[in-house]
Amino acid sequence: MTDMKFIYGKNDFKTQERGEENCWLLTNGLGGFSSCTAANSVTRNDHALLMASLKAPNVRWNLVHRLSERLTAEGVPGYWLSTQSLEGQDAEDGYRYLSEFSFEDYPQWRFHAGGVEVVKSVVMQPGENTVAVRYELNNQGSRDWRLEVVPRYQFVPKGQDLDPAQKFSVETGTEGAVVSENVKLYFWSNAEAEEMAPVRETCSYAYDVCDGRRESGQTAALHRFTAVAPAGTRRTVELIYSLERSSFGSEESSRIREALCRERRMLEETAGFSDPAAGMLAKSAGQFISYRESTGADTILAGFPFFEDWGRDTMIAMAGCCISVRRYETARSILRTFAAYEKDGLMPNLFPEGGKEPMYNTVDAALLFINSVWLYVQKSGDREFVREMWPVMERIVEHYRKGTDFGIHMDTDGLIMAGEGLDQVTWMDVRVGEILPTPRHGKPVEINAYWYNALKIMEQLSEMMSGEQMSEPAGEPSEKSAGEPERNAGIGGGSHRTADAGEESTVWSAEDYAALAELVKKSFAEQFWLEEEGYLKDVVSGTKSDRQIRCNQIWAVSMPFTMLNREQERKVVQTVWEKLYTPYGLRTLAPEDEEFHPYYGGEQLERDLAYHQGTVWVFPLGGYYLAYLKVHDHSVEAKETVRRQLEVMESALREGCVGQLPEIYDGENPTISKGCFAQAWSVGEILRVYEALERI
Repeated sequence: MTDMKFIYGKNDFKTQERGEENCWLLTNGLGGFSSCTAANSVTRNDHALLMASLKAPNVRWNLVHRLSERLTAEGVPGYWLSTQSLEGQDAEDGYRYLSEFSFEDYPQWRFHAGGVEVVKSVVMQPGENTVAVRYELNNQGSRDWRLEVVPRYQFVPKGQDLDPAQKFSVETGTEGAVVSENVKLYFWSNAEAEEMAPVRETCSYAYDVCDGRRESGQTAALHRFTAVAPAGTRRTVELIYSLERSSFGSEESSRIREALCRERRMLEETAGFSDPAAGMLAKSAGQFISYRESTGADTILAGFPFFEDWGRDTMIAMAGCCISVRRYETARSILRTFAAYEKDGLMPNLFPEGGKEPMYNTVDAALLFINSVWLYVQKSGDREFVREMWPVMERIVEHYRKGTDFGIHMDTDGLIMAGEGLDQVTWMDVRVGEILPTPRHGKPVEINAYWYNALKIMEQLSEMMSGEQMSEPAGEPSEKSAGEPERNAGIGGGSHRTADAGEESTVWSAEDYAALAELVKKSFAEQFWLEEEGYLKDVVSGTKSDRQIRCNQIWAVSMPFTMLNREQERKVVQTVWEKLYTPYGLRTLAPEDEEFHPYYGGEQLERDLAYHQGTVWVFPLGGYYLAYLKVHDHSVEAKETVRRQLEVMESALREGCVGQLPEIYDGENPTISKGCFAQAWSVGEILRVYEALERI
């Protein structure tokens, strides 16, 4: 196993703008995170040294927005170590003295100024809202130099503004605390802490401006930390913030660093990939796994810095972020949570938070739940888990057959219809007021690919479980907590009753599932396949949207069980290659389409209209590569082709959020990562490709 370490030198910091192109991310497994730019600045409202999770994983507060850092000495101008564009005052220009930025398991900066070398690092404690900053000063000059660190606070919910009237109080000393809005943040430092007159500053957010978001945001400074490094000496300065702990030792930052590196090494070793890029992605996948307080179990956050945990994203990301990297216990925990919240055959797309009911507005999550159970059992060998999940899987199929919410039902031809009114229930789900930029009401291609796949899985598992008692007598529904839906009786015990009505389900045999799957296969070929054009309709709706060339057809080839013949599958892969493929992802719409949007950016309306109308998404690229390997029988030549094409992923890992893969790129020329700078299903789907290359 070869480690991957990203190193950026002075040529990467020719200008402030160049230096701020890339950022880094640390997460704590609670939804909290730490993220700033490689130039040691914040360029987004969602950047923070400590974005703490007050309730895991989505009640997040921006507590310590950034640190102002400066070297000073008597009789000479000082040197900034921090970089920051500010409204109404001179910018901090620390990027000019930055010799190296690196990231392997945590970010590290190396500055040279005035005969002093300063090495700064930031680490985050797994399982805690605790972040530690360490400065190693090596003063080889002839002057005594003083490091001054001024924390800039916000103490506001993620995405909100600091109120001009917001009050702060600070307790200084080696161990102290900052309090605002009933939140108490402890700190510890071996530097001298002293209060100062409160100062507000206004940070400029260059990357938020690109997306039509806010241009700036305020911070509050209340105190400073100072430490002197006399000429010819070395000194280590530490600063630690925590919501959970008030007392720290002198070597605490080292212990936190060791815990962080140990966890990331465990993730890499458990995954067991030989490719360094795959090993880095295995560690990056772990950054999305979080504890959810309301369910008492694991979940997957869809993306940083914007997104929460969503059902569809979780079911797509799980295959790579959990199963491909052999985190079977995590996969099991997540699947059990979803099983407990199944309702009328649907899985939550948004889990309850603050007493709110879950939202079930997704057609694909439930079908992908069945696929996730299949992948989990295939890789882990945990056959008993099928017995535990079986009643839920039966209910999903039954409700899809008979009909459930959001217009989801099986037509007489066996195909699934979904969507009605203004409800967008596939992953191309943008709605702008009463405008549906990507209307897909009808029979979406990937949904019916998932449906057939689910039926074949049920057929296979029925045969596997034949002779075993799949259900136990129905029990009483479990007691409902405030804000939770009715949980299904028999999760882990087996019940054939629906979540709400208590209506007996129909028990199907393997032959029943096989017969319906055969009908679906026949109807799919008749309604979706365009023989002359050599590709699949995107949707069957009787509108012009039907024949648009979109990436959704790739999943009709890449799923475990598929309906097309070999030649048809080859043609789909070829069409996707010619019309939609880019090295960083698949276009969501062919460029020659009149509705194609070449760029993603601007105000939200402009972004939403482009989101699925040509914008390149990373995660479907995983499906393309898996489909390519499949239609070429996983030959040596096919694997070498995919390996060569995947080599460019190292450049993607260097750009944007270091070591991560983003959500999207521009549709015309995908050069700059956009949207979420770290996206779970992007990482997960590319990990599945590495798995196929190394293990199949």
